[in-house]
Amino acid sequence: MEGSGRGGRVTKTDMANPTLKADSSIKSDSGRPVAESMGERTEKRVPMTRLRKTVANRLLAASQETAMLTTFNEVNMKPLMDMRAKYKDQFEKRHGVRLGFMSLFVKAATEALKRFPAVNASLDGDDIVYHGFYDIGVAVSSDRGLVVPVLRDTDRMSMADVESRIRELGGLAQKGKLGLDDMTGGTFTISNGGVFGSLMSTPILNPPQTAILGMHAINDRPMAVDGKVEILPMMYLALSYDHRMIDGKEAVQFLVTIKELVEDPAMLLLDL
Repeated sequence: MEGSGRGGRVTKTDMANPTLKADSSIKSDSGRPVAESMGERTEKRVPMTRLRKTVANRLLAASQETAMLTTFNEVNMKPLMDMRAKYKDQFEKRHGVRLGFMSLFVKAATEALKRFPAVNASLDGDDIVYHGFYDIGVAVSSDRGLVVPVLRDTDRMSMADVESRIRELGGLAQKGKLGLDDMTGGTFTISNGGVFGSLMSTPILNPPQTAILGMHAINDRPMAVDGKVEILPMMYLALSYDHRMIDGKEAVQFLVTIKELVEDPAMLLLDL
């Protein structure tokens, strides 16, 4: 279709006319097409699954009903990576499961929770409930959405126990076979966005818990060590917490404790 201008050119008036449809026959001053058909644009509307709707409601409630704040720190992963490289084959041969980073973070978090009971507590109305046990949820991404299976009594578990249970729960999550008992009753949660490449994030609380630890990707970065610059594998850690329950001082000290235990894994073995 030609425009109303000289030589069939398209004018501003033509562009405002809804009856004028652009096609490859419309030319600009340079003789090139000014518009081409983009084809059919489609949409697909599907209802939320029950799981995703439940997760969405809980996350919205967490952001609206808590005084959530996040503190950050960084951890030098080289000591842990060196330990894993040295013992991973022996560990797998003896326990039948691979040695990952999550088990040490679970054990480090458990020790930190013992030192800072408020981080292991929950709010029930106007009451503070201090838990005398350590049930740590580990966020797992599945085809059905985000689920948080819980490791029970992590203070009584070895690193091999933790790795085996995480593997078992992860398999159930992928098959959609996690039961309600597997995902309720946690006192603290760990989320590892690093497996997807996340450098830093602010994890959202999992009510009625009052804190959640976020792990992230490990990247080589220059660091000053004894007056010299070294390239070290570093990870950002994030702790989101409910400020109504946990003071900033406790939150920072809790996160520093995890940092120290991860950077010197022998401290866990020696109970220091």
